[in-house]
Amino acid sequence: MFTHVMIGSNDLEGARGFYDATFAALGGRPGEMDARGRLIYTHEGSRLMITKPIDGKPATVANGGTIGIAAASPDHVLAWHEAGTEHGGTAIESPPAERPNGSFVAYLRDPDGNKLTARSHPTK
Repeated sequence: MFTHVMIGSNDLEGARGFYDATFAALGGRPGEMDARGRLIYTHEGSRLMITKPIDGKPATVANGGTIGIAAASPDHVLAWHEAGTEHGGTAIESPPAERPNGSFVAYLRDPDGNKLTARSHPTK
């Protein structure tokens, strides 16, 4: 359904450190900067793009918004969470844990305050 998700950042190099580390924990590749100055992560046909806002105003987070990232296993979720907290992210909500449907879930805020979750596929 989606081609990409675009989020704003006030510090692209800080965002790069955070997302390179968290996506590496999931088996992904480092981001690449395009000609327009956007940081782009590509995986299995999906893209996460990070940019400074084109209107020149500061980037802000979506109130109520969460970006969900697929993880292959609970171990990947834990590695993602650890990499994120080691690279400027903030652990939020409950600690990483299994949900009643069998998916394993963790939550972080990136250095700009965007809310993210990594989760494995449900087993039930």
